[in-house]
Amino acid sequence: MRSLTRTLHADDLRDALALAAAIAVVGASFGALAGTAGVPFVLMIALSVVVFAGASQFLVVAVVAAGGNVFAAVAAGLLMNARHVPFGLAIGDTIADRWPARLLGAHLLIDESVAFSRARGSGPRGRAAYWTCGILLFVFWNAGAIVGRLAGSAIPDPAAFGVDAAFPAALLAMLLPALRRADARRVGLAAAVVALAATPFLPAGVPVIVGLLGLLAARTAREAS
Repeated sequence: MRSLTRTLHADDLRDALALAAAIAVVGASFGALAGTAGVPFVLMIALSVVVFAGASQFLVVAVVAAGGNVFAAVAAGLLMNARHVPFGLAIGDTIADRWPARLLGAHLLIDESVAFSRARGSGPRGRAAYWTCGILLFVFWNAGAIVGRLAGSAIPDPAAFGVDAAFPAALLAMLLPALRRADARRVGLAAAVVALAATPFLPAGVPVIVGLLGLLAARTAREAS
């Protein structure tokens, strides 16, 4: 851990704190929603600590609030989180060299921590950025969820402040440096086209998984050229 602090850039810490502050607002909204839906406090904490995946947590609460059973909620959450499998394959070496550390780091693997790290390369800086961002997001999300649960209806919908739009914008900004490479542009464009085409027909979160077919399209185009 000491080596991580030596390789952490001040700018990366600043950016990670800004991202964490935004995610705390969304976490507070989740806590308030869970309370309104009648989710027990202990279960809400377990979701935030054990699952730590915002979109899936919101989905589970929505399914339960709509009268669905726990198995349907868990299945929906697992389907949405399936996109993390290729994330892990892409960033495993950056997280750590040893398997115990990789398993621990996998718990911090969410869209934001992966994009934040990838934007800073795969070397020591990328590793320090991943752990710093992941830990901060984990702490701020859980703290926000607890505050939101205690404050209840006083916590507004994050969409009212535009915070929900901040995450896609931040992810895009973090990924832009990688698009300087021609192969990355091919993959990104093909994945975006496939995901957008699938969006009207599939549940939220699934088009992102289908977008992985863009990898095949980009590979085919490269071999043809």
